[in-house]
Amino acid sequence: MWAGQLLSEGLNLVLKHIFKQDRPVDSQLHLNGYGFPSSHSQFMGYFSAFLICHVYFRHRFASTGSIVLDQLFRTVVYLGLAAWCAIVAYSRFALLYHTPHQVNWGLGIGMVLGVSHYVCTELLPAKIPGSMFGRIRSAIVNHPISVWLQLRDGWGVWADGGREAEWKQWRTEWLKQHARLARKKTT
Repeated sequence: MWAGQLLSEGLNLVLKHIFKQDRPVDSQLHLNGYGFPSSHSQFMGYFSAFLICHVYFRHRFASTGSIVLDQLFRTVVYLGLAAWCAIVAYSRFALLYHTPHQVNWGLGIGMVLGVSHYVCTELLPAKIPGSMFGRIRSAIVNHPISVWLQLRDGWGVWADGGREAEWKQWRTEWLKQHARLARKKTT
């Protein structure tokens, strides 16, 4: 996800220098840099599109035991991400940092990049491990530098990225430590 964000930021910088579009004329703010496309809107478009794809296709939250509550929670997550994206994008226009055109293009570019990056780095490698994208992902994770840095692909192994297994391990150790402390207090 973060590698895609860095690519998105790089593309934004290149586009700003290609188009050299000024910020809104009526802005009393003397901001440096070009306005097209809005980098904040592009970031939020990328971020929300990537995470919505991930929650839809791969991530599994801990169940409440109720299908209705589980689906309601997922819907709230989708709506929360979309609302956050919309609020940030609107703020760029309302604060006169960008024109609607600059904001909308930023959102669109970000969303296309977010979905594309998700499909190429998460969805295809998971669904078709033998594909070019799956082989590249495996090569990156198995590379000696990645091993040395202890990088891992938690989503490739667990539906929740390993969060529940990690929490259970932590909880077991936590209870052991507190049981020892309780025994020390009684002796």
